[in-house]
Amino acid sequence: MTSRPSAEPSPDGSLGAAGLRLAVGGEVATVTLARPERRNAMTPATWRGLAAIGAGLPPQVRVVVIRGEGPSFCAGIDLRLLSGEGAPGEEGLVNPGDPDFEQAIARYQAGYLWLRDPSIVSIAAVQGHAIGAGFQLALACDLRILAEDAKLCMKEPALGLVPDLTGTKPLVDIVGLPRAMELCLTARTVTAAEAVALRLAELVVPAAEFDAAVSDLVAALLAVGAAPARATKALLQQAAGHTLQEQAAAERRAQAALLRRRASVPAGPPPGSP
Repeated sequence: MTSRPSAEPSPDGSLGAAGLRLAVGGEVATVTLARPERRNAMTPATWRGLAAIGAGLPPQVRVVVIRGEGPSFCAGIDLRLLSGEGAPGEEGLVNPGDPDFEQAIARYQAGYLWLRDPSIVSIAAVQGHAIGAGFQLALACDLRILAEDAKLCMKEPALGLVPDLTGTKPLVDIVGLPRAMELCLTARTVTAAEAVALRLAELVVPAAEFDAAVSDLVAALLAVGAAPARATKALLQQAAGHTLQEQAAAERRAQAALLRRRASVPAGPPPGSP
């Protein structure tokens, strides 16, 4: 089971400086990548901000929507960070010679890992480009809705890097090893139509229908009770690593735990009681 990161939540001002916005309404949280002038390109502050959102998510939230402001979902890492000049006003990447280098990447990855938590269902609402770190953010979500203009690309190998923001496992799980190798090692662009064929998207819709499609999916997810939804997500997450017998046993345990918790809740007064 994936747990949410343990970092302290960032104040709104810190999120804004990281190029993020968080809006919580009841059981739905919307995280917006908000650097449209850079096509929502990411920096270490962005990844720390995402981790802080996961750590501070209100317990009533059941659905998290990740989206980008402007015409692009996310153009990936801010390429200025890979140049000698760096990005003005932004901290640089950790030097690979630093003994803390791998731990720094682990902190960046925390901004992605919490999206798999069984207590929520995460949706990537992708329009325009989802490149590199942005593609990996979409892959970190449970479900992906694409506008017809969406374009996906695992750009890191073409930049002399490896994908290191938790994207390799879901990519292989979804499309298989040979196709994942082809996509990464050619760094080619996948259109929305191909994304559906490769099972990288659950739905592709015209841009005019995009917001409505996201809202419809959120409503459908919330129509299922919170407890069975959480238990079912956790059960499905285990399935790939289980034999049939192991998964059957996991189903029995999950059902027993769910129904026993339900039975332990005191019954309300009968209808018509004062």
